[in-house]
Amino acid sequence: MPPKRITIRDHSAEANLFARRTVITLLGIVGLLCILISNLYYLQVTRFQDYQTRSNGNRIKVLPVAPNRGLIYDRNGELLAENRPSFTLEVIPEQVDDLDNTLLELAELLAISEEDIEDFRQELKSQRRFKPVALKTRLSHEEVAKFSANQHRYPGVSVEARLTRHYPYADTLTHMLGYVAKINKKDLQKLVEAGQEDNYAATYNIGKQGVEKFHEDRLHGQVGYQEVEVNNQGRIIRTLEFQPPIPGEDIVLNIDVKLQKVIQDLMAGYRGSVVVIDPNNGAVLALYSNPSYDPNLFVHGISSKDYRKLLQSPDRPLINRATQGQYPPASTVKPHLALLGLEEEVITPQTKMFDRGVYQLKNVERPWRDWKKWGHGWVDVTKSIEVSCDTFFYDLAYRLGIDRISDMMVKFGFGDYTGIDLYEESDGNMPSRGWKRAKHNQPWYIGDTISVGIGQSYWTTTPLQLAKSVTVLVNQGTRYVPQLLRGRYVDGQMQLNEPRELAPLVLKHPENWDVVMDAMYGTVNRQHGTARKAFRNTKYISAGKTGTAQVISIADGEEYDAEKIAEHHRDNAMYIGYAPYDDPQIVITVAMENAGGGSSQAAPIARQIMDYFFTIHPLESYAENQVRPE
Repeated sequence: MPPKRITIRDHSAEANLFARRTVITLLGIVGLLCILISNLYYLQVTRFQDYQTRSNGNRIKVLPVAPNRGLIYDRNGELLAENRPSFTLEVIPEQVDDLDNTLLELAELLAISEEDIEDFRQELKSQRRFKPVALKTRLSHEEVAKFSANQHRYPGVSVEARLTRHYPYADTLTHMLGYVAKINKKDLQKLVEAGQEDNYAATYNIGKQGVEKFHEDRLHGQVGYQEVEVNNQGRIIRTLEFQPPIPGEDIVLNIDVKLQKVIQDLMAGYRGSVVVIDPNNGAVLALYSNPSYDPNLFVHGISSKDYRKLLQSPDRPLINRATQGQYPPASTVKPHLALLGLEEEVITPQTKMFDRGVYQLKNVERPWRDWKKWGHGWVDVTKSIEVSCDTFFYDLAYRLGIDRISDMMVKFGFGDYTGIDLYEESDGNMPSRGWKRAKHNQPWYIGDTISVGIGQSYWTTTPLQLAKSVTVLVNQGTRYVPQLLRGRYVDGQMQLNEPRELAPLVLKHPENWDVVMDAMYGTVNRQHGTARKAFRNTKYISAGKTGTAQVISIADGEEYDAEKIAEHHRDNAMYIGYAPYDDPQIVITVAMENAGGGSSQAAPIARQIMDYFFTIHPLESYAENQVRPE
């Protein structure tokens, strides 16, 4: 076998091959480096602003800061609505991986009720997933500490401290003051329509009723912002920039909370309302509706059980009876009707008629009875008001006719909103021919007019309307809009509101005011006045008018017996009054549902209110210098 031949390598060819491969590799590396440098240039230079914005978006956040809600004071500086610190457990849904499991664990950790979880889920439906939603409010310090120790287990869940509304007088001022509660879907829609959504970016509550709602724009303030740096867990490391919010205005009301508290005590056990107004400017000194409820229940979200209890109560505590309760005014409007009769010259101060206890028209079978079975004998306009003679006013209404009555009573404010700074108000009803045709598709009958003569039939009014009409009487035509807002603080100084005056009610014969005022004086001070007993031996001189409004009709020949009638069918007790007689400082309206007679029930309440008022506002000069007319 021949030996193997040794192959001689071609070193030149191998060197050329290596060189070619090296060049190709080098070109590849250079190409890749160019691509890398190009990408770096693109990222670091061309797209610098975009990526810096994204980076800052992860590192820097702009958070809205809620303004402190303005405080509310009464006329004497008593705090009626304040802000207290409170801890709330909040969840940002998009930052929670397993929301259902997280809720279960939190419920076990902090004893969160099923109702709280259900409310949370309902709230979740109306909120965007990146916005925090409250799971539990009013956490105790122990609960805050327990969650803080376990917070690392619950990304997207945090405890937030903020100021929440508190009403120290609870149910004393509810219907007037109102309350704040969570912003719901309907509220949010209104804010969007008004262009105010951004201003409520960090706000959870909004005024829902009363002054809190009507003066929301003043009380809320302007939202602020803070720019903060956060870590990869979303925790704030430092604040980069802070634009403070502008707090809401502190406002002062005309309300005297001590007077309101006295009224609350006097009305305990009754359904009804009391309104007290300063006739010199329309300031509402007290506005109370009973029964009431604690507004603090609504601030953090009222439970379904508590809300159902309020909603289903036969006493209707959610209704503001002072502005929404509609009652027949009964005999309290006899002074108004007497003034109209005098002004239209249908009667004169000397006009007399004999009251035998019943009024009957020719060719009409139905009689209209006086409250006094045997009548009052001979009466003129003054005595008919003092003793509250129905027969005189049956005849007066018949002679005036509904057209003149309706036109004049509208000028006193009946059948229209008073203009008070509350949204919760009814306009009552001042009946007319046109109203009855539109409402019932029936003509107006003479019998309807006669019943209107004693404030019955289709005539209804709110206690606030009635009080406003009395201020027109005592001011002899000057008309003011009732106001709750007394003023506001600007730079530490209080700016008072100007009274809102309407066009006056001008009479052709101004002396007629004096006739009516004298008759109201007699109601309280003369021998047969229906309110004389209630106001005996006062240190001040007052005037007024009692009223007893029928809730149901009593058939002819039957007598009213309260003990045989269901409680909610019994008469309403009414009273209007003012004092002092020659320079009125307050006007009072008392309305008591199903309480009985105005002279026996409502007038004594008014007396005690006036006694208290003139105790804290002594008027010795009036007590000493006033001369009681005969």
